[in-house]
Amino acid sequence: MAKVNKTDREWQRELSAEEYRITRQKGTEAPFTGKYWNSHQSGIYTCRCCGTELFASDAKYDSGCGWPSFFKALNNTVIEEHEDLSHGMDRVEIVCHQCDAHLGHVFEDGPQPTGLRYCVNSASLELKTQQKSDEDTYP
Repeated sequence: MAKVNKTDREWQRELSAEEYRITRQKGTEAPFTGKYWNSHQSGIYTCRCCGTELFASDAKYDSGCGWPSFFKALNNTVIEEHEDLSHGMDRVEIVCHQCDAHLGHVFEDGPQPTGLRYCVNSASLELKTQQKSDEDTYP
């Protein structure tokens, strides 16, 4: 599948101001404020920008950091890692392979079996569940 290439103007039309700031400008939401930091629903977490499936809910865990945390991605092709030396720190940024959306960072302090903590902004994600939404139940 080809990479998603859109202009900043196109992304701004499709995303909220907060989603754009985080996914396209490498922003970060405040801890304990995002939609999914404390979610326990089952489903697949997809990229908010392009819909690529990124994480399964059964790989999500409470790391105590205030952001959704996962110990593994769905597979090793959906996420790219880049060195991030911003803010005086040495971190590994994670982005969606399909559209280059900033997701968050990965750290080596997670649980087994991987030892990884994918620390992801809620604004970069959308949770797809098997449950019908309220809007689907009314004609």
